[in-house]
Amino acid sequence: MTTQNNNVKPVVSVLTGALVWGLVWYPYRVLQSNGVPGALATMLTYLLAMIIGTFMLRRVWHERSSFNGWVILLILSSGWSNFGYVLAMLHGEVMRVLLLFYLSPVWTILFSYWLLGERLNLYGYFVVALSLSGAMIMLWKPSLGLPLPQSVSEWLGLSAGMSFAISNVISRRTSHLSVEAKSFSVWLGATLLTLPFLAWQGGILNQIWAIDKYTWLVLGVMGMALTATSFVVQYGVTHLEANRAAVLFLFELVVAAISSYFFAGEALGWLDWIGAIPIITASLLSGKLCLDKSMG
Repeated sequence: MTTQNNNVKPVVSVLTGALVWGLVWYPYRVLQSNGVPGALATMLTYLLAMIIGTFMLRRVWHERSSFNGWVILLILSSGWSNFGYVLAMLHGEVMRVLLLFYLSPVWTILFSYWLLGERLNLYGYFVVALSLSGAMIMLWKPSLGLPLPQSVSEWLGLSAGMSFAISNVISRRTSHLSVEAKSFSVWLGATLLTLPFLAWQGGILNQIWAIDKYTWLVLGVMGMALTATSFVVQYGVTHLEANRAAVLFLFELVVAAISSYFFAGEALGWLDWIGAIPIITASLLSGKLCLDKSMG
């Protein structure tokens, strides 16, 4: 099988994940407006995803002997990248949160070197820099100052981006695990990490009891979408170099800019269109994002 054929499905999988996450902010905002706060919405949607994905449990159970410390780290990192992202997007300045979250290609370069032994060549650094330049053009606003965290929400966005990079690198590192096991780790991690936060807030049972039928329908649809998305994304990041996946995920910015125009009435400025060009270009060029392996 050729390299091109090997890469088509993983690339489509990652771009599908970017598409979904470029849209997912809207239903979470709908849920919050209907009285379901971010932590509870995250817990319920990922719990529903885990329930919907129970057909995978048999495969996951058969792999239990191969679980190790990397699996625990995958559960924690993937869980926080999703939970932290939702909280940051709901409670922070969206543009700054996105900018801090999408520093993830920088973290991916470091983590993929430390954990996978992958070293980018000059062409690889050029592609990553091109994608980041597009993100900076789309997201950086001079009036907001330097992209340094200045609030709890911004720290959440930064830490979620770091966790996102770690989880993608670990997913490739744990190539012995099935896509089903990795998908379960995402749902389990996001569900578990919300519980201490919800316990600290209190009143969780009353909040769940107050959810109406329409809101449960939205939660159910999101659960199904997260089930499918987690599966295809884990397939993609398992079969692509970590740095290439990080570049492709930046396509989410383009989707988020367009969806915010249609769903939230936020105007698309000329900087959005200019910034989208290098992101899309980097995604296309990432097919030749070669790297050297310092480890076998």
